[in-house]
Amino acid sequence: MIRVGILSDTHLNSPDSRFRRQVQKTFRDCSVILHAGDLTDFSILEAFGDKEVHAVHGNMCSSSAQQQLPMEKTIKLGNFSIGLCHGANGPRHTIEDRMWDLFPTADCIVYGHTHIPVCHRLAKTLFINPGSFTGTGRYGAAGTYAIMIIDSNNISAELYQLGADSR
Repeated sequence: MIRVGILSDTHLNSPDSRFRRQVQKTFRDCSVILHAGDLTDFSILEAFGDKEVHAVHGNMCSSSAQQQLPMEKTIKLGNFSIGLCHGANGPRHTIEDRMWDLFPTADCIVYGHTHIPVCHRLAKTLFINPGSFTGTGRYGAAGTYAIMIIDSNNISAELYQLGADSR
């Protein structure tokens, strides 16, 4: 079994102590991390230590992060193919159509950008948007993230909200 921590839209310039505590607590049981962009600065990925990390850049990333990270990526975890992209080009209401066009054969598509958490299936494809990990949504909304579980026959995920004690 593979536990995958999924986050997006951290919008931080560096991994501060609060972010490091949140990451350590939230993803302690995950061996793989997927960051769906807008991490802002590449140094954010240092907070994940020796975990296997896959990340893409988003529209708010620094120019150095955009140079170091791809815009889109396909990852193979277990028996499943996962498409990873921030998803910034175009209107929000058609973002999943654009993601489907990018990754037509993926078992799971992970994206960010909208800050709206999503976890559902369309046909056989699992779509996940973990929302904004740092809670940059309207009206002071708490941060959100997803945990994906992969075993030999199944891929599933659940959305979570950061607790008040993680602020």
